[in-house]
Amino acid sequence: MGMHAKRNLNSVIFHVGACLLGLLMIYPLVWLLASSFKSNATMFHNTYSLIPEEWDIATNFKSGFEGIGGVKFITFFINSTIVTIVGMVGCVGTSLLAAYAFSRLDFKFSNFWFGCVMMTMMIPAQVMVVPQYIILKKVGLIDTRAALVLPWFFGGAFFIFLMVQFFRGIPKELDEAAAIDGCNKFQILFKILVPIVRPSIIISSIFAFYWIWQDFFQPLIFMNSTRKFTIPLALNMYLDPNSYNNYGGLFAMSVISVLPIIIFFIIFQRYLVDGIAMDGIKG
Repeated sequence: MGMHAKRNLNSVIFHVGACLLGLLMIYPLVWLLASSFKSNATMFHNTYSLIPEEWDIATNFKSGFEGIGGVKFITFFINSTIVTIVGMVGCVGTSLLAAYAFSRLDFKFSNFWFGCVMMTMMIPAQVMVVPQYIILKKVGLIDTRAALVLPWFFGGAFFIFLMVQFFRGIPKELDEAAAIDGCNKFQILFKILVPIVRPSIIISSIFAFYWIWQDFFQPLIFMNSTRKFTIPLALNMYLDPNSYNNYGGLFAMSVISVLPIIIFFIIFQRYLVDGIAMDGIKG
């Protein structure tokens, strides 16, 4: 009985601690949602309170959707959606091809080039912006959506590394059997290997979607026209130290901007868990 009571006590402590930690992690999102219901006049009267002193939901969301600088918020949302989806597909697709080459094809200095790719993970993204800007400027792509999408079409070192680990866990005898049946390299990749490494592709897609959607720095450098801004840049425009700060509209549109990330994660989170489990089993 003593051991049973001790196990129950440990279980209660664990679950209570997990719930408290979960509440601590989710509090910023709950605070954001609650703040989108408050009026601008009472927004910061009691900052930590989740209960509005004065409700102003309709005004906040209406002013938020009206946009800024004469541009509707839906325009910014469409810009972010196009850039994110195209960039994600390009990044994951090129990373898949690179991972396949490094893990399944024999070519000269393959280990050296793979090491070079891995070393790029230590280079801050901000360092790459200057050469990217110079190149995009020379080809006339500054202030276009292509400027935000094109850098992602050269793959990501993290995604390449992740997929390489999955590819290396697949016996090469599968490639040889498919080659005997008449499959070429692309057929082996897309018909045989891609279904097996699908969890790594989903994981890469989740991270790529999040990174591109919330990216503020590259659009800030590459874009000039307000109508072509993505959501992170647009949200920054709701605050103007020289005039009126529309905190209600800012928080309301921040809630809207977070929804695609949450929905995308909920839809594909089971693949994230499966991918981690498979990687752990292989290890």
